[in-house]
Amino acid sequence: MSANRKDSFTTQVLLITDAVLVWFAFVIASELRGPVRLALNMQVDDQQFDSAMRWMLYIVVPFTPLLLERFDFYRRGREKSLWSTAKEIFLSLMVVVLAVSLIAVFAKFSTPPRLTFGIGLFFTLIALIIRDRMLQWWDKKKQYDQFRKERVMIAGSTEEIETFLSETDPVVSSRWIVEGHYDLRTQDVNDLYLLLKEKAIERVIFLARHAEFEKVAAAVEACELQGVEAWISASFIKTQIARPTFDVLGSKPMLVLRSTPELSWELLCKDLMDRVGATLILLMSIPFWVFAYVGIRITSPHAPVFFSQMRAGRYGSPFRMWKFRTMNPDAEKQLDLIKQSVGNQMDGPVFKLDSDPRIFPFGSLLRKLSIDELPQLLNVIKGDMSLVGPRPLPLYEIDAITNVAHRRRLSVKPGITCTWQAGGRNKITSFDEWVKLDLDYIDHWCLLKDIEILLKTVPAVLFSKGAK
Repeated sequence: MSANRKDSFTTQVLLITDAVLVWFAFVIASELRGPVRLALNMQVDDQQFDSAMRWMLYIVVPFTPLLLERFDFYRRGREKSLWSTAKEIFLSLMVVVLAVSLIAVFAKFSTPPRLTFGIGLFFTLIALIIRDRMLQWWDKKKQYDQFRKERVMIAGSTEEIETFLSETDPVVSSRWIVEGHYDLRTQDVNDLYLLLKEKAIERVIFLARHAEFEKVAAAVEACELQGVEAWISASFIKTQIARPTFDVLGSKPMLVLRSTPELSWELLCKDLMDRVGATLILLMSIPFWVFAYVGIRITSPHAPVFFSQMRAGRYGSPFRMWKFRTMNPDAEKQLDLIKQSVGNQMDGPVFKLDSDPRIFPFGSLLRKLSIDELPQLLNVIKGDMSLVGPRPLPLYEIDAITNVAHRRRLSVKPGITCTWQAGGRNKITSFDEWVKLDLDYIDHWCLLKDIEILLKTVPAVLFSKGAK
């Protein structure tokens, strides 16, 4: 369920508050460190401690609240039990411990002070539980305080109003006092002026599915003149996936129905992670590039080392994708003959064959080790592809797609790896199942999901799980 602006703002305030609490928890832990170590007769090294604490706090303070948000800590706080709250905090802190440990090992930073780290995590757990319980107590108190509730009027037909109230989340409607109903079809706009004045209405919710737009516009103007918020339901447009948001085009207000991830800091971080990550991986993989180049030159000397093909990018825009060549030079021309003589293991428009006779022996090794995919890092750096996303298909396979809904997988940048590659790689033989996984990725995308897929891809590549 998408959060409204008020809930989003509240979440942002809580994120900042919890970051401050985490910082205080570790300040207290650092103050307790000296007495505890003296009591345990442990040696104190202040210089190393200061260095380790500095980089550790850079990780712990900002990322703890972000992980809490990932574990849905800030959603539906009023209904959560103490056990659920403690569990979400504990899981987030365990991820923090893992992240700090990995960074200390691979980045070779100063070893985190384990005693202070442990005490800090303990105080963080206690502080966040107390803050959550206090907020829950305050929220429940407001629920029963009629003077703190928002005075709301609902405009629409009787049937629409009844349906709306029955379908509205009780957590949301419990914050309202519904002071009255206004029928857009039968009542005059002057009646709305009087109701807004007499009831001291703060917000009017318009259910305009069966009303004329002229009447809705007049009613909204009445709200505008009295400084009352007007919320217009977009339920007159039925969507299965797209999320409605409002934006401005020039000076014109627009209702936007979006079924792809909305522009956000997460998307900006994804793009940054793609380009920086692809550059680092490219530099670290140079020996594999040399290995592939020399091997192809020796085993298949009469054709180019690299293979390029036009693939469908975002929204189907064509781009040239690069790979190390693993097939015979005339592989493209042999495709139709292979389909007729050997068949296709994948149903639908995509061609897939485990033991493709067009692949020469060294090319098979490159595929097994996934080295043939490395040149796609250049596509990521250029911006045509992402590290994670639906795999790009050749243009002729895109043209062969008959189910229009399958084209929604083109609404994001294609990637080098994706859900099915990280999970089981080339075991899928149903194009419908393949697309289902891609669409699930798009509909539930977040930056942590990309990181999770990348982490799963590493062992899949190292152990050649399903690679063909």
